[in-house]
Amino acid sequence: MRLEEIASIIGAEFSGTDIKISGMNALKDATENQLSFVANSKYINDIKDSKAGVVLVDFKTKEFVGESVIALEVESPYWSMAILSKYFAPLIEDDELPFAKIGEGSKISKKAEIANGAIVGKNCTVMAHVYIGAEVVIGDNTIIYPNVTVYRDCVIGNDCIIHANSVIGSDGFGFATNKLGEHKKIYQNGNVILEDDIEIGSNSSIDRAVFGSTVLKKGVRIDNLVQVGHNCEIGEYSVMVSQSGIAGSTKLGRNVVMGGQSAAAGHLEIAPFSTFAARSGITKNIKESGKTFAGFPLMEHRKWLKLQIKIAKLLK
Repeated sequence: MRLEEIASIIGAEFSGTDIKISGMNALKDATENQLSFVANSKYINDIKDSKAGVVLVDFKTKEFVGESVIALEVESPYWSMAILSKYFAPLIEDDELPFAKIGEGSKISKKAEIANGAIVGKNCTVMAHVYIGAEVVIGDNTIIYPNVTVYRDCVIGNDCIIHANSVIGSDGFGFATNKLGEHKKIYQNGNVILEDDIEIGSNSSIDRAVFGSTVLKKGVRIDNLVQVGHNCEIGEYSVMVSQSGIAGSTKLGRNVVMGGQSAAAGHLEIAPFSTFAARSGITKNIKESGKTFAGFPLMEHRKWLKLQIKIAKLLK
């Protein structure tokens, strides 16, 4: 889109060179042909290091934008970003893409649907009522059970197993809210990347990223009924047990184990080899590796057990 058109859509004043904008991205990842935004004062320091060509700002943050970057001043950068995200969303399906490519030895059910532009590797099994979206890439020796849905642009590695009714790449839970309490959808224009040797249980949902990718690294094991939010990163060989979930942009290190119904808030970093007992509630970064936690508020597992003993004695 032309910058002049973008400014017109969000009601921002613009004068200068009418450059072409190829997409939207986060401040730290944006390029000179992309648009970004600053919706929170804690990201002000990221502006000077950003390579974004255009940044949406409010009057409080405009002064922090350097001369090499075009600043579009709006009342609410987050709301304006939500409006613009629709214009940069790819087509759900694209008939102009080439027909899907199926690798040698793969077995595709006649009741499965594979959209144009998709690539399925060698010796894969795709069962009935599976939907594989546009430009999805699937590696070799992967098994996809009935009723699985893989949204467009997602990438699935080699030797993966995805069980029935799971969804890979559905939209993350993202929206902006204005002063009137109205909500505006933020189109999730990233994707999901599953690396090699990953197994996902039935009825689980892995959300696509707003920008960039939600990533599950090699060897991850996901149980049934698990939720992974947008822009999350699950470290190598981590395990998430049934009904556990993590909110957007949280990163789990290698070999993290989350027990049943445990949950993590968003934008956290969890140290490798951390273990969380069932129903743990994680609200802060975990910086030290190798510890086991339980409860809410979260505490080390041994302390939690001692607390339960003391509470039990009080009730006698």
